[in-house]
Amino acid sequence: MTHVEEYLDSTYLKTPQQSGLTEAETKQKVKELTEEAIANHFYAVMIRPDYVKYVKDYIKEHLAEVKVGTVIGFHEGTASIEAKYREAEKAIEDGADELDFVINFEAYRKGDTDLVKKEFLECTKLGLDHGKVVKWIIEIAALTDTQIADLTSRIRDWAEVHFAGQEDKIFVKSSTGFYKTENGKPNGATPEAIKIMIANAGPLPVKAAGGVRTHEEALEMIRLGVKRIGTSSAKALAGISETSEGGY
Repeated sequence: MTHVEEYLDSTYLKTPQQSGLTEAETKQKVKELTEEAIANHFYAVMIRPDYVKYVKDYIKEHLAEVKVGTVIGFHEGTASIEAKYREAEKAIEDGADELDFVINFEAYRKGDTDLVKKEFLECTKLGLDHGKVVKWIIEIAALTDTQIADLTSRIRDWAEVHFAGQEDKIFVKSSTGFYKTENGKPNGATPEAIKIMIANAGPLPVKAAGGVRTHEEALEMIRLGVKRIGTSSAKALAGISETSEGGY
């Protein structure tokens, strides 16, 4: 039996400005997300860097094993390498277990693969040196199928050359969920794109994020080979009803 909850990064990444909530209301949402993850044994919570210390302390206080993940350079990915590095350092200091970097896909699309490689190497090394899992969001909705395959392959090659033996801690992740698409194109993970990523990721695990909304879709992603799923609807993906024991 597949335990979907073990694959889930339960996610809340909206800023107060994006949601129209106050800072206090946003913090309450983050707390509820964390409570739900603990109650239902989700693998991780994925929240903005500002809330990492608060969530880490809360999980420790409740003696839970839920991991704490955060996003770096989110969501545009165009921040400088230095800015991403500093943001990651602070997240590590605050107790983050996993760092989901948005790769500079705009630089990649313009052909500046040297910059993309440099940020991958510097930021991945920072995370691995501190015992963290590092994920690289390539924003598949902004890329063609050929570009998805190529960028995934490059990340695989860089990882195998420079971080041999640690590939299981370096993910390639599909999406931020915030990219604005046109003509109704999905902005998150699709089976077609995930197949391309898995075919080119080699030993690197793949995370599907965005667009996975049901238990059946989660099972399909797991059958395709993803090792983690990012979702703002974790209970639905896990097949947990609102009336299930636990009260969340």
